[in-house]
Amino acid sequence: MTARRPPAARRGRDRKAETLFPAPGAARFRHGDAPSVAVIGGGIAGLAAATLLAERGALVTLYEKEDALGGRLAGRRTTLADGSGATMTRGFHAFFRQYYNLRGLLRRTDPALSRLTPLPDYPLRHSGGLTDSFARIPRTPPLSALGFVALSPTFGWRDLAAMDALAALPLLDVRVPDVYERFDDVTATAFLESVRFPEAAHHLAFEVFSRSFFADPREMSAAELQLMFHIYFLGSAEGLLFDVPTEPFPQALWDPLGTYLQRLGASVRTSTPVHEVRPRDGGGADVRTDAGTDRHQAVVLALDTGGLRQTVAASPDLGTADWRDGVAALRTAPPFLVSRLWLDRPVRDDRPGFLGTSGYGGLDNVSVLERYEGEASRWAARAGGSVVELHAYAVDPAAERKDVQNMLVDRLHQVYPETREARVVDARHEWRSDCPFFEVGSHHRRPTVRTPHAWLTLAGDAIRCDLPVALMERAATTGFLAANALLADRGVQGQVLWTVPRSGRSRLLRTLGGIAGDRPSP
Repeated sequence: MTARRPPAARRGRDRKAETLFPAPGAARFRHGDAPSVAVIGGGIAGLAAATLLAERGALVTLYEKEDALGGRLAGRRTTLADGSGATMTRGFHAFFRQYYNLRGLLRRTDPALSRLTPLPDYPLRHSGGLTDSFARIPRTPPLSALGFVALSPTFGWRDLAAMDALAALPLLDVRVPDVYERFDDVTATAFLESVRFPEAAHHLAFEVFSRSFFADPREMSAAELQLMFHIYFLGSAEGLLFDVPTEPFPQALWDPLGTYLQRLGASVRTSTPVHEVRPRDGGGADVRTDAGTDRHQAVVLALDTGGLRQTVAASPDLGTADWRDGVAALRTAPPFLVSRLWLDRPVRDDRPGFLGTSGYGGLDNVSVLERYEGEASRWAARAGGSVVELHAYAVDPAAERKDVQNMLVDRLHQVYPETREARVVDARHEWRSDCPFFEVGSHHRRPTVRTPHAWLTLAGDAIRCDLPVALMERAATTGFLAANALLADRGVQGQVLWTVPRSGRSRLLRTLGGIAGDRPSP
């Protein structure tokens, strides 16, 4: 795909955001020529792939093993001890303005994105008492970095002068895949130490990024950390502020998309795990479920890390030995916990909707849901209380779960002391271990969207994508790329994609970044 500046009517705030155009082709399949396509996995990646394929006229069947769409952002109904109904999810997710392709997917059912609302700040607090804010920092680099230094209580001009400037220069010109060639064999911690960031800024400005991957920075690839810094800070003028859904994920996002898919003629089959994908002579595959075997001319595997490994292992005729080894080598990040508490009294009025934390012994952030989510707001108004959510990432697998849950509540009492007197009306705890882990040295063996079979593509946030995208945006982007590949092979035009700039934003930044190009990695 070629890059070009996006048209003004469609781009975000950043005039340097890049547009990637698909291969030319017909607008959609002609009647009678539409292929049958199986999309396996109903998370963000699968929904993106299924949506685009169905819009182009393909006969799409979406298979999802759970009883609802959304993947790791799905939700389930639960009844609280006071008789109230609530939707439990896996917790807070930030929909950054840089998520061009994810937001494009959501616009299918919400053109104005009215079901998202902005949070006014992204505060980051250290246990020592210092708090960083991004609300008043300019969004356009390099003013964003200079503004952060000018306003941050944890990172000042003396800290900037104490840094190893030469070691930090690669941050000014992050390029994909070059960044992996130079830094994938380096841990995020080793890179930070080589740059000599002050400890407080290390925790607040960088460990927050690495733990967004549910990973310990001592084991995570420095290339992924640098990519995050580029996407959110030095590479994009969209800034670090973000939006959140105004209702729980199913109601705000996935139920409308599921309805949209069905209106396009797609078959949406929830509660339908796929047990095997068996290639057919001449192309295509048989997809086996509990209900029987379906024949499809193309397949998109849009599964989480464990699901992809399991499906490929159960499908012995898929791919080549090297490709299968690459899939089998994918790892999941350590367990994480989301604890949601319904409290009988409110937190203070000045508590933000989201607060990142560091130095609190395992508590990574605190959300006050009634600040932005309608369902929580209605409960809080009725009960006179608050709905508070606590996250702990990269939990020691050997830890006792009850101890970790109790620890999070204790840390909440430290962060928001008024909660010490609150009674917990009810609580829900979501323990998961299904996020991809980008360990040191793993990039070269990760599977790509294209596979050894022309009729089979992969999508998801674990899939290698040589574009500056991460997390939910990587899932959406690879979903569209997976559909684009199948469409291009059949002469149909795919989806226009967007990314933040794929290198330093200015000639000066690129020149400075290039000075360190020949320096050995830390």
